[in-house]
Formats: sequence, C-alpha cells, structure tokens
Amino acid sequence: MSQDENTLILGIGGVGMHLAQRLVHEGYPVTVIEADADLLAEAAETLDARLICGNAMQLSSWREAHAEDMELLIATTNDDSTNMLASLIADRFGIERKIVRARSIDLVDGSILSQEDLKIDLIVHPEELVAQEIFRLVQRASCNDITPVGDGNMRVLAMRINEDSPLLFKTPKELSATHAEYNFRVVAIARGISTIIPQAEEQIRPFDQVFIMARTEDMLPLMDMMKIEHKIIEHMMILGG
Repeated sequence: MSQDENTLILGIGGVGMHLAQRLVHEGYPVTVIEADADLLAEAAETLDARLICGNAMQLSSWREAHAEDMELLIATTNDDSTNMLASLIADRFGIERKIVRARSIDLVDGSILSQEDLKIDLIVHPEELVAQEIFRLVQRASCNDITPVGDGNMRVLAMRINEDSPLLFKTPKELSATHAEYNFRVVAIARGISTIIPQAEEQIRPFDQVFIMARTEDMLPLMDMMKIEHKIIEHMMILGG
C-alpha cells in the first residue's frame, strides 16, 4: 500500500475498528460506512477518519463515500453476503483491490461461485485463523515453540534455557560438532531485551531464549538427539462447537 492510497472500510465493529485505527495511525486516508449510529459515535471519539452513516447495500452511501476515488475496499460487516456483494459493487466503482471478511466458506466453494466471480482478491476467515493459532499453541511442548517457515520446509524451534537444559553453556560450534548428522543453525539468542545473532563461540546462558532452525523432517530427531523434551498432550477438552 502506498501512503496516499484511499481505503474504504465497510463496518466499524471490532475488526473494522481495529483495522481503521491501524491504518489511520500509519497515515493512510480512511473512509468508513457504518449503519449503526452508536458505533459511529464511539469511533468519532478516537478515529481520525471520514465516517459515513449509511448502508453498504445502498449505492447512495457509496457515492457519498466517493467510492470511485478508492483504491482498496475492506468489507468487515457481520454479514457474509453483504461483504461478498460489496466486492462486486466495489469492482463496478473501479476499486482495484477488495478484501472480504467471511465467517463461512459455503458461498465460495469453487463449484458455483469463486473469488474471481465475486471480484474478491482476498477472503479472510477469522474463525479459521483462530483455530490455526489455537492448534499452533497446542503444539507447544515444555515451553518450546515450533514455527513453520519457508512454505513449511523448515522449522524454527524457540526454547527457554533453564538450569537443566542440555544446551546450557554450550556454543553453536559445539552443538554443530556434537550433532553433525543434522543440518541446523542457532539463528538467534534473545537475552534480556537484546537479540543476538550468535557467533560460533557465543555461549548459551541461563534464561536465554534460543532459536534453532532445521529442516522439518530433522527437527524432532534433532530434539531427541539433544535430549530436548517434546511432550504430546494426551487429553484435551473443548468447550463450544
């Protein structure tokens, strides 16, 4: 996004408000269309943006917002159908990029309607993103966090060093020599408020957070060789369906 790119946001609820605040803070010109007068009144107290009380399905609101001058649409109302139809309307006004929030993927399953049919550049599913984040958090083991990078081909292990850690007082050079059968790197060490790109002789200290990168298939065997515990949650309770 360029700094002078005009953005039209439909809906100023939780997601819309957060996005509007973030964009305004970064210096982008933002226009909002929202039907709820109370939400607009709350937004007016903190948000330096053009606020229009109107309906996303009324062309008069789009014209009042000068939609023809917008480069980006972000549709975040609570209604999936409204958000998707808004993308078609935005396309007719000449808005180049359209981002749509959708709780359900049933309307865009590829068999009848596609993103291309609805002129949508990006669909965001908040519930799916939350589920993915919860799944990632569940995978954390004994204060270790394994994050995929490089299209999933690599993993980064983040681990806190305590007094019993097998990495305590070791250097990247020593670790590489001891576990030479695996290709890995100690890519960073977080120490206090500083982040260190470690040299070969940098000694790992207590309370450091160490980041190790390795191939996906090597990460768990490497953890076993280093005697880094990788626990698996055996029992889980989910509240709500």
